[in-house]
Amino acid sequence: MDFIKKNYEKVILSLVLLGVVGALVALPFVIQKDKDDVQAMTDSVISHPVKPLDPLDLSTQNNTLTRLQNPYDLDFSTTNKLFNPMTWKKNAAGDLIKITTGHEIDAEAAEVTKITPLYLILSLENVETNLEIRYVIGIERQFVASRSQRHQTTVASVGEKKPLFTITQAKGDPVNPDELLLKLADTGEIVSIAKGKPFQRADAFTADLKFDPEKKSFLNRSVGAVLTFGEETYNIVAIHQNEVILSAESNQKKTILQYPR
Repeated sequence: MDFIKKNYEKVILSLVLLGVVGALVALPFVIQKDKDDVQAMTDSVISHPVKPLDPLDLSTQNNTLTRLQNPYDLDFSTTNKLFNPMTWKKNAAGDLIKITTGHEIDAEAAEVTKITPLYLILSLENVETNLEIRYVIGIERQFVASRSQRHQTTVASVGEKKPLFTITQAKGDPVNPDELLLKLADTGEIVSIAKGKPFQRADAFTADLKFDPEKKSFLNRSVGAVLTFGEETYNIVAIHQNEVILSAESNQKKTILQYPR
């Protein structure tokens, strides 16, 4: 007992060390037992048949992707006038016309649909041989307003000066010439005429026009004609082979309309 009393601290330390050693010796067995328990539990869970998951419903996501790839085409121009900043005007027929360029209802919206040349025609009609040889020349001026003055005849001999021409030469038999040479008074040009072979020159033109915004047509109009459309009145100041020139009465602004031949 005296030994224990004198060395009790060492005895207690020895017992603690023995306990620690025993725990360390038992620890591998405890770990192995835990591993075996976990494996047994895992085997029992996995051994049961696994029910497959239901397929994922991605219809909402697919529809969203489809809408993103095909965005809505919203038309705020032709169908919606509330958010459209452009000007709209109503024509005489009551139709609304969108003003985008500023020329939808002015002269530039008119179109030339036809240009017809009006000719000066000189023809050899007959030969008079009473006192001297004189030639009957037919004159047709299609551009003259008066129908009674469009077709006329004049009689002239070689060298005789007329308002429109002078006969400079009769080729061949003077009574039945192969051709007559005429010098035109306005241009000085030498032209030829014979029976059945008249001379013709386009001295003026008429034009057909249309104005689609108001569904108007203007047919056979010549220089000086007055056209009213698109809240304005226009005068035709010139017609050429490939164009018509309009002048607005309000400001004398000229517009050239090309004729697409």
